[in-house]
Amino acid sequence: MLSAAAAVTERVTLGTAALLPVLRRPVQAAQTLASIDLLSGGRLTVAVAAGFPGRLGRPLYDLSQVPWERRFARLDETVALWRQLRTAEGPSSFHGEFLDFDSLPQATPPYRPGGPPLWLGGATPAALARTGRRYDGWLPYPPDPADYRTGLAAVRRAAGESGRDPGTIAAGLFTSVLVTDTPDRGRGALEQYSKVNYGMPLETLETIQGDHPVPDRRNPGGGGRRTGPLPRRGRTPCRLPHRRPGPRRPAVPAGAAGGPVAPPSQLTHETPCDTH
Repeated sequence: MLSAAAAVTERVTLGTAALLPVLRRPVQAAQTLASIDLLSGGRLTVAVAAGFPGRLGRPLYDLSQVPWERRFARLDETVALWRQLRTAEGPSSFHGEFLDFDSLPQATPPYRPGGPPLWLGGATPAALARTGRRYDGWLPYPPDPADYRTGLAAVRRAAGESGRDPGTIAAGLFTSVLVTDTPDRGRGALEQYSKVNYGMPLETLETIQGDHPVPDRRNPGGGGRRTGPLPRRGRTPCRLPHRRPGPRRPAVPAGAAGGPVAPPSQLTHETPCDTH
């Protein structure tokens, strides 16, 4: 999907939200991401994560025959391997706790020196600390703006404590936004989308991430519900696509790989624009 989007766009930032690297062959995944970065002319941002509540978490690990335990350590080690492959000028080796390669061929060089930015998705105290110490950006999905504010502060504090410049860490937000003529119609569509893609009712998903019906500007009397404004740094430079009034579209089925497929109006704040 990302390679197809790279071929027909010129300016939009492409991204994952979020990729689970430990469920993939690490070297082949690095090569694929480098190829997409080349195809897009350096417009790729890679958000990674270790899992998500519900069927997009432990069940995927079981299907991939990867232990659920110590998943974040596996994730960090995979990212370390990717960074080495991006910068190695020839064949190299990598010896970690989970990944061990005596001989690694020179990898496909990405478009940009150092490769696409690597963001971490998550909001636990451990994930916030990891983001500040090791990652280029943060992609959380909190339903409450206050949690976003405190989480971002924790990320920046961890960055400063590890000797990094907190201002260099990009801040984003993963949220599902559906523009409809009335809130009730929007909630009905989001309910169907939540069950198909996440395997849980919207009421449960709303306690995990922000999902909001937004009133059509051309129908100001429709009402609506939001969580409130984001901090300045987290506001999006991307234009939210406008869904015109009309018959309700059926929910998008889950992807062949088992991951959620984003509706046309689902974007991340700041970069990247989510294309799943």
